Amino acid sequence: MNRKDYIVGFIPKYAVIPLISAFVFNTLIYSGTMILCKDLYHYDFTTAFDRMVPVIPEFTSIYLICYVFWAFNYILIGRIGKEHMYRFLVGDFLSRIVCGIIFVLLPTTLVRPEITGSGFWDQALRLVYSIDQSANLFPSIHCLVSWFCYIGIRKRKEIPLWYRRFSMIFALLVCVSTQVTKQHYIIDVFGGILLGEVCWLIGQKTEWYEGLWKVFQRVNQFFGLEKKEKEERTGRLSEIKG
Repeated sequence: MNRKDYIVGFIPKYAVIPLISAFVFNTLIYSGTMILCKDLYHYDFTTAFDRMVPVIPEFTSIYLICYVFWAFNYILIGRIGKEHMYRFLVGDFLSRIVCGIIFVLLPTTLVRPEITGSGFWDQALRLVYSIDQSANLFPSIHCLVSWFCYIGIRKRKEIPLWYRRFSMIFALLVCVSTQVTKQHYIIDVFGGILLGEVCWLIGQKTEWYEGLWKVFQRVNQFFGLEKKEKEERTGRLSEIKG
């Protein structure tokens, strides 16, 4: 691919709409089901372990920084190649559909602790509590998406080993942050990771990605982000002759 096939020299044009669609779909599932279920009974799955876990407001930093981690790793996964990206997105979309079904059939909530400190991270955690409703907890989308960010590059030798290891560690830190900020139960963590692994495997073992590829290829061609096959072949021949 040439530099002209990238946006800001880093994001492949073919990946822009599919990755934005993944973000939009995630938002629709999370926010849409929350609105849909606001008047339903919400279950509390707090365990003795959850009650034992201390509140560590400083981990709010990990809980919030992970949004940057998500964006960067999804773009990184898009850069690896079209087939890899679409296989990844099959698992990604499928996981959100499963989340949506669970959020509707099994609405969850928990009682958050009162944050009495006056430090910066105490205030940051209170802000998170004020803007993020305690619902749609199982499985944890924070853990799910963070784990996808890791498994999407886990065995890819194109990505430096140090960054693959960092992604695993950071994904696990995000899981820890959901516990010590009291945003999730422990079962939400395991639910998110397990769902991520199962949906990732489905994306890798099926040919479902082909249908997704065709849909987004047409959309990309409509917006001029991807050339048609004939144009691509002509471009490649021109480069060879040149």
